Amino acid sequence: MRQAVAQGDAGAEEAGGTVRWGLAGLALAMLLSSLGISIANVGLPALAAAFEVPFREVQWVVLAYLLAITTLIVGVGRLGDIVGRRRLLLAGIALFTAASAVAAAASGLWMLVAARAVQGLGAAAMMALATAFVGDTVPKARIGRAMGLMGTMSAIGTALGPTLGGTLIAAFGWPAIFLATVPPGVAAFLLVRHGLPADRGAADGQRGRFDGPGTLILALTLAAYALAMTGGFGLPAPVLLLAAAGGAGLFLAVEARTESPLLRLELLRDRALCGRLAMTMLVATVMMATLVVGPFHLSRALGLEAAMVGLVMSAGPVVSALTGVPAGRLVDRFGSAGMTGLGLTLVTAGCLLLALLSATPGVAGYVGPLVMVTTGYAQFQAANNTAVMSKLEADRRGLISGLLNLSRNLGLVTGASAMGMVFALGVGTDAAAAVPDAVAAGTRMTFAVGAALAAVALAIAWGTARQAPPAAPPATPLAAPHGETMQP
Repeated sequence: MRQAVAQGDAGAEEAGGTVRWGLAGLALAMLLSSLGISIANVGLPALAAAFEVPFREVQWVVLAYLLAITTLIVGVGRLGDIVGRRRLLLAGIALFTAASAVAAAASGLWMLVAARAVQGLGAAAMMALATAFVGDTVPKARIGRAMGLMGTMSAIGTALGPTLGGTLIAAFGWPAIFLATVPPGVAAFLLVRHGLPADRGAADGQRGRFDGPGTLILALTLAAYALAMTGGFGLPAPVLLLAAAGGAGLFLAVEARTESPLLRLELLRDRALCGRLAMTMLVATVMMATLVVGPFHLSRALGLEAAMVGLVMSAGPVVSALTGVPAGRLVDRFGSAGMTGLGLTLVTAGCLLLALLSATPGVAGYVGPLVMVTTGYAQFQAANNTAVMSKLEADRRGLISGLLNLSRNLGLVTGASAMGMVFALGVGTDAAAAVPDAVAAGTRMTFAVGAALAAVALAIAWGTARQAPPAAPPATPLAAPHGETMQP
């Protein structure tokens, strides 16, 4: 008997260790998908020179990746629920890695843009399904830590991109920024394949069918909105926004008549879910302001050199990376509702301090509130994602994870356009040539709007908490298939 128990304990320990490798693979997939966004930006000047094309064309190297993620992430998440999340995640990692190699070998700009679009499709699967897999494999009492880890890896990828990309281009040329993601892509594939349990079998009636028409309409609708915000194709923004509005109406009409819809309309009546998606988009819009305003404020209002601007700008992602896992631990200990409110309060307070900013306090006066904002963002992300993903049925985790990531991406796209317009309005002239006082005025106006948006998110969080049912007693840890669990 004792020998059997000992063998069982050893088997459980071995299974737990195996699945921990799977969690490492999920974290690496999340890092690579974020790195794919930030590492290409720094290479645009080198690419424009290498292919001898104007900036308006070379910027499609970045836009193709972002558009692929934004338009396809919901459909990919739902497809994972149907065909199996592990299977589709492995396909996404393989696609991302292969497209990275093709991008590095591209002989022309449009070959590179096509490779980046395919890379974005793989990244959409990695983003949506890595988050969805947390609910399948992590004990329920530790989901907050795992979500914090996912946020940490995303922040590291964002922070690492500009520095790593600049170093690689200087040493080896522009192909290196794409080739560098191939070895970690292979590692992520092997870790996920070895560490995560096989997909459970399910009857067709339980999983449903994939909604091709709805997915296509939603993708075109999101593409129209994203292009309106980024100025793509040179079409007037009002025309693209009108097309997006019409597409949204058509999508809802199609979903109401589809037997197995991509998005069940009852989800839109779930006030808690819609509130959390709205909060995600609002906070992402606010966070984009730090990237839009920061370089101008630091260089024009504070007079920093380019190297120092880059160093100070890295403070935000570094703080997010350092606070992600501790934020998740706080969620596991104190619950998602209170920690969501704490995170949004910090974001609001930090934006208010930046709205009162003048050039007098110098770099410290900017970095202090920025640290407060980014710490609050990490806390909000861990709490909000945990609240959504910990209470879902297994067959909807991919879809809802896709919606969460979509709301964040739409917030970033909206913030890049809307907050940039607010900043330009506050400056009153070309920011690149404006005097320090004008740039400081633009910074104050932008973060005043940011504080208002964060306050709206805080009000939504308060309303969502009031509607929530009383907390249930601690649940039994959520087991993965075959009884395996992972402990981050």
